[in-house]
Amino acid sequence: MINPRRAVRVAALQMISTPVLQQNLDMAERLVQRAAAEGAELLLLPEYFCLMGHKDTDKLAIAEAMGHGPIQTWLSEVAASNRVNLVAGTLPLKVPEPELPNATPRVFNSSLAFDSNGRCVARYDKIHLFCFHKGTESYDEARVLKAGDTPVVAELAGLNVGLSVCYDLRFPELYRRMGAMAGALDLILMPAAFTYTTGHAHWEVLMRARAIENQCYVLACGQGGLHPNGRRTYGHSMLVNAWGEVEAVQVDGEGVVMGTVDPAKMMDIRASLPALTHRVL
Repeated sequence: MINPRRAVRVAALQMISTPVLQQNLDMAERLVQRAAAEGAELLLLPEYFCLMGHKDTDKLAIAEAMGHGPIQTWLSEVAASNRVNLVAGTLPLKVPEPELPNATPRVFNSSLAFDSNGRCVARYDKIHLFCFHKGTESYDEARVLKAGDTPVVAELAGLNVGLSVCYDLRFPELYRRMGAMAGALDLILMPAAFTYTTGHAHWEVLMRARAIENQCYVLACGQGGLHPNGRRTYGHSMLVNAWGEVEAVQVDGEGVVMGTVDPAKMMDIRASLPALTHRVL
């Protein structure tokens, strides 16, 4: 099948973020420069790339209003100076409407996409908030985060890109909705900070399932190691193709996962197995 769209080089920038904002920005910039030098056009940072604090509430101190603040300025400048599309895993954005009196302050966990001119062209607020309790491990993002409610598809580097974050991966209906919005997705982005426990059990199988059922690529970018706050994240940043094959992966540590989103290959898969046209429900 002939497809006029060109292939796009993409990169996931795996990090081990710290509680120090500037350290994280310096680490991210090194990785952006490396990926750009190797020809990547669309780059993905992990969830919480800018801060993995000692406490959930630490992110409140660096929260920014949409369109203003040093983290967003940095993202814009780095995208423009390296001439790349840069999707910032997540950063905390302030909730504009007032919360209830005496309520714990909350923020959105937001993924922002910047084009190669440094313009913010899309925003996605994480819809599904992680909650997990097992033994000594306990997480409840709703204590500090406010859930978003709107699926987002952005056009980046000529691709229809579905924006999602971490725990969203477990909810396939989100990606069906995005596919309906776009006609079909070319690429799902999955910035994450999966725990080692849940990642070891479910990360790859969920990633491959989302690729197979939507017949599109998935670029996943994780936090990957032991953080100063004691949390251990799973890593395994990867690119999965529309047949469900893992084309590139980095198990742990700081690094860059490179690969190519090839629309022609994707359309061949859809032509030989037209599952998207066979949906009934």
